[in-house]
Amino acid sequence: MLLVPIMLVLVTMGILLFSWAVKNGQYDDLEGPAHRILYDDDNDLIPEEARIVTSEPADTQANKQDDSEDTPGRS
Repeated sequence: MLLVPIMLVLVTMGILLFSWAVKNGQYDDLEGPAHRILYDDDNDLIPEEARIVTSEPADTQANKQDDSEDTPGRS
């Protein structure tokens, strides 16, 4: 006799919590958190001498582009 009302209250609370989560957008973006963990945001934790620079400075890239435009024989 006691378990049936307790079960009904728990089921009702579960349905209310689920509907609250859906209304507040908890299930809107399912892909974002999975991709967000791949972003490298720990540069501050890596010591300066161990960091690897992966991109060239902007002026070096511009110079390479200018050199390739001046090369004769290219179309």
